[in-house]
Amino acid sequence: MLSDCLRGTRVLDLSQYLPGPFAAQLLADLGAEVVKVEPPAGDPMRRLGPLDGDGLSAFYKLVNAGKRVVRLDLKDSADAEAFGRLVAAADVLLESFRPGALAKLGFGPEDLRDCNPRLVHCALSGFGQTGPYALKAGHDITYMALGGGLATSGLGDQPIAAHPPTADYASGQQAALAVLGALLRRARTGEGAFLDVSIMESVLAWQPLTLTAALRPGHEPTRGAALLNGGAACYRLYRTADSRFVALGALEPKFWEAFCRAVGREDWIARQGEPLPQHSLIIEVVDLLGNQPLAYWQDRLAEVDCCFQPVLEPAELPDHPQVAARGLLQRAEGPAPLVEVAFAALLDGATPAPRPAVTEVDLESLLATWV
Repeated sequence: MLSDCLRGTRVLDLSQYLPGPFAAQLLADLGAEVVKVEPPAGDPMRRLGPLDGDGLSAFYKLVNAGKRVVRLDLKDSADAEAFGRLVAAADVLLESFRPGALAKLGFGPEDLRDCNPRLVHCALSGFGQTGPYALKAGHDITYMALGGGLATSGLGDQPIAAHPPTADYASGQQAALAVLGALLRRARTGEGAFLDVSIMESVLAWQPLTLTAALRPGHEPTRGAALLNGGAACYRLYRTADSRFVALGALEPKFWEAFCRAVGREDWIARQGEPLPQHSLIIEVVDLLGNQPLAYWQDRLAEVDCCFQPVLEPAELPDHPQVAARGLLQRAEGPAPLVEVAFAALLDGATPAPRPAVTEVDLESLLATWV
């Protein structure tokens, strides 16, 4: 089972909102015991999004499922001492403070190393621990903007903000991956680590193709005009007659040919290589697909191997046969329904078990089991 992979690994999660908590949840999904340390007022995520009858946000419950929560005031000497004891017993500490903030509380990288030389300390911040932007505030949309994730998105004269928040999820995965690498190194050398992970740089890491194309005349990644962002008729989103949308990803000639033959437009086959942006060909495809509703095109192309899929609405996802067959989507019904998606991997064919609900514990009971 996936939950056996990190069994026995103890993680302290000091992060808030989405990126860090998502990273810690990935570790919990792999079997780590995750304790989320929150200030007395709690993670602000508790109040972000739809609130349930218990006063907690559904979003907070989703991203922190599988964890236990303890509240500590690290400015209080007694709580700080207790936190130090938890650090000494932990394998991983994940935090999302601004650079230097944790050090002011007496728990900077050197302090933590002295307390626990085997600790893997992952600092997940907006722009990293160094550089002129290290202390600047930000959120997903600004990290995407600076990291290159927006400039070539969208169509026409305006970029489109990504949703779900791409930088948040990308950096959460990056942090979890870095932690796993550091744990493997520790198993070999016995050494802990300090990991400096930036949300913005997690987006930047996805840009080498775009950055290289920008230096090649004739291949500049202009918004809505390049091969993968709307400039090619064979790789684009199209509106149907009932104002639904479909995705066509027929990049390979065999897929484009299959699509063209299936819709009765063999004359388009030879036009796939027309210079980008393919405005004329795109308009013809727009006109064709816009003349019939989504159901018509789904029926016509269902058995055609051409990389064609509907753009599903959120309410349609749970009942899609592929989603249902894999079993990763798990619903809790009732007056306050929750929809979770399990860790996106099957180990030896087994679907991950549902996550236990986030639970709050008192300090003394936690110390009794950890220290």
